[in-house]
Amino acid sequence: MSMNEKRQLVRAAMKAPYLTREEELELALRWRNDKCEKALEQLSLSHMRLVIAVASKFRNFGLNLGDLIQEGHVGLLEAAARFEPEREVRFSTYATWWIRASIQDYILRNWSIVRGGTSSSQKALFFNLRRLRAKLSNNQTPLTDSELHQKIADAIGVKQADVALMNARLSGPDTSLNAPVTDTEGSSADRQDFLVSEAPQPDEIVSDSIDAERRSRWLTSALDVLSERELKIVRERRLSEDGATLESLGEKLGISKERVRQIESRALEKLKTALLTRQPDQTAYSI
Repeated sequence: MSMNEKRQLVRAAMKAPYLTREEELELALRWRNDKCEKALEQLSLSHMRLVIAVASKFRNFGLNLGDLIQEGHVGLLEAAARFEPEREVRFSTYATWWIRASIQDYILRNWSIVRGGTSSSQKALFFNLRRLRAKLSNNQTPLTDSELHQKIADAIGVKQADVALMNARLSGPDTSLNAPVTDTEGSSADRQDFLVSEAPQPDEIVSDSIDAERRSRWLTSALDVLSERELKIVRERRLSEDGATLESLGEKLGISKERVRQIESRALEKLKTALLTRQPDQTAYSI
């Protein structure tokens, strides 16, 4: 819809007559039962004042008012499609929710390139944070940022960390990672050039992989010095993800858990000796 079309829609809305309850009911029934396009047009046009009024409440989010009105009109048509006249509720009362929901969804999709506010609590935080912050900031007793965020969190029913994050998002516009940054010496670079990755470097990944494979070969070779019972205890106690208990192993082997501990301790000493004998340049092992 062009800007001229939006202006014409607003002017037509302001000139449209108000409907009585009986006229509203008749139009709604004609649209629902007969799919009369003319009835839908008259019903929606007579309620465009409501759309404009609701849209005007959201103009501080930095989006074009005409676009908000257009999205509100979409919500109005959705309300007309779902309206049930026999419930004896005025159409304006029913349509207000759909108009507001459509406008809020549009704002959340277009206010930032980063998707946010998908849950009902996050939506409530997004649309009420500024109002609550202004209200609480006007109190006689000054509040710290932490206290302010906690009060807002309690009022909306979200975590304090969510309030702090949303407050930071609303404090400034999106910034591209490709935006240039100039230092004091006059050289420039993109913002993304200053992002630090916490992931290990490729050479570190390769080095760790090689070392892990080498240690695995050494350990497999050293296990040959253990007896069958010692090997079973070491495998189930030290080389499995779950790690069997001394008691469970004792029951399997028909010995006490203290005896299992003694065998395990002796086996680990034998392994350590074997590893240091075969790889004397390696001073420490963890089994």
